[in-house]
Amino acid sequence: MDYSRMVRAAAVQISPVLFSRDGTTEKVLQAIASAAKEGAQLVVFPETFVPYYPYFSFVQPPVLMGKEHMRLYEEAVEIPGAVTDAVSRAARSYEIVVVLGVNERDRGSIYNTQLIFDADGSLLLKRRKITPTYHERMVWGQGDGAGLTVQDTAVGKVGALACWEHYNPLARFALMAQHEQIHCAQFPGSMVGQIFADQIEVTIRHHALEAGCFVVNATGWLSPEQVGQITADETLQKVLSGGCHTAIISPEGTHLCPPITEGEGMAIADLDFSLITKRKRMMDCVGHYARPDLLQLRLNPSQWAVMSSLQNESTQQSAATPPLNIPQPEFLTLEP
Repeated sequence: MDYSRMVRAAAVQISPVLFSRDGTTEKVLQAIASAAKEGAQLVVFPETFVPYYPYFSFVQPPVLMGKEHMRLYEEAVEIPGAVTDAVSRAARSYEIVVVLGVNERDRGSIYNTQLIFDADGSLLLKRRKITPTYHERMVWGQGDGAGLTVQDTAVGKVGALACWEHYNPLARFALMAQHEQIHCAQFPGSMVGQIFADQIEVTIRHHALEAGCFVVNATGWLSPEQVGQITADETLQKVLSGGCHTAIISPEGTHLCPPITEGEGMAIADLDFSLITKRKRMMDCVGHYARPDLLQLRLNPSQWAVMSSLQNESTQQSAATPPLNIPQPEFLTLEP
């Protein structure tokens, strides 16, 4: 791995075009162009930005949110499809790595999905949030271990998690064990207030320190007019504010540029990969600081399927089972 390179990254704090997949996608394309003009080689967007984060589920009880849930189905992103085609073309045109959050529709289900496009436009990763949080469980299905992979991109080894997945330490460790160099984090923003913004900052700075990697974090933002579109209840409107902290963090846990906490904007910073070695020289939690003889992570990287062949399962199991007398020293064990 090259630890002597320099990469310019951009984290975008941006508001969606509510209720419009096409309108929000157009804002994504414009932001990619703007980031490229600033010399960015990597651009990160907020959680489920296309078409929009399901804020309605945070302020409406399930019995009342059927209409908005159906509208989200109608505007959700199919993969592959027009949205991924457009973003792929933009990534290729500007030679920029793009990390985008979408509401993915897979027939009768919606998922919180993170997409990583390489600088040649190829879609390297489509991963689904492994456990939707609280109100989100009424909207999204669950992901699987197939998405807990770090991708080799034009800017280095890139991994991604969404929102409170960062409170699953084993999910984070799975990416660390694959020697993640740039971690792309995504949060919804415009929720809960300042306490959420404070928690985001603590979370992303801690991951940077523990993983010895850069963290590029993007949160969404709602204008006061958009909050009014989501709910007319002034009491509920108060919980759809704050909670924004778009930032870029070094492996030493420091901000590389001023964070964006309100309004639309773009955080841009240069990532000096030598700082990864500088941090890991002191504490490499998947190297000299690890104790695989005491503690190991067992990861199932299989993609879920509601139907599979018993014959295929038997073949896969026999191929994947190691001899009983051979020790397994790795601290990341893959279980098919």
